[in-house]
Amino acid sequence: MAEPKAAAVRGMNVDTKLIRELAEMLGETGLTEIEVEDGERKIRVARGGVAVAAAPVAPVAVAPVAAAAPAAVAALAPDHSSALKSPMVGTVYLAADPEAPNFIKVGDQVKQGDTLLIIEAMKVMNPITADRAGTVSEILVDNAQPVEFDQPLVLIA
Repeated sequence: MAEPKAAAVRGMNVDTKLIRELAEMLGETGLTEIEVEDGERKIRVARGGVAVAAAPVAPVAVAPVAAAAPAAVAALAPDHSSALKSPMVGTVYLAADPEAPNFIKVGDQVKQGDTLLIIEAMKVMNPITADRAGTVSEILVDNAQPVEFDQPLVLIA
């Protein structure tokens, strides 16, 4: 039997196959969180938004803005329907560490399974891999940017 695929991320082996299986389980069962523990290794996969407490803010008067025509709004919104999307909430990193070069840049040829970026969630570094081969046409996130579940990350043409 083949060894499970693991990626070394900042000195830590991440079993990406196990993480994908747990994420699929979330979708199949309707659960919002799964946590497994094996000795000292602990993996927690969660989906959904993060509750954030905010201090009350005094209301601010805002000048009314004319509503844009629906066609104009549609023209302003780029089509990212085919983009690789975030499988989780977390912080995106474009390189393995601050001194390393980015995993990808616009114009790079990638193969299915190539690491494109990392999303840190709950102190676990999760490599995000290409779901298909192609050319990186746009990187839609910045390094150290927070990302939401299903947020477009990378366009591969």
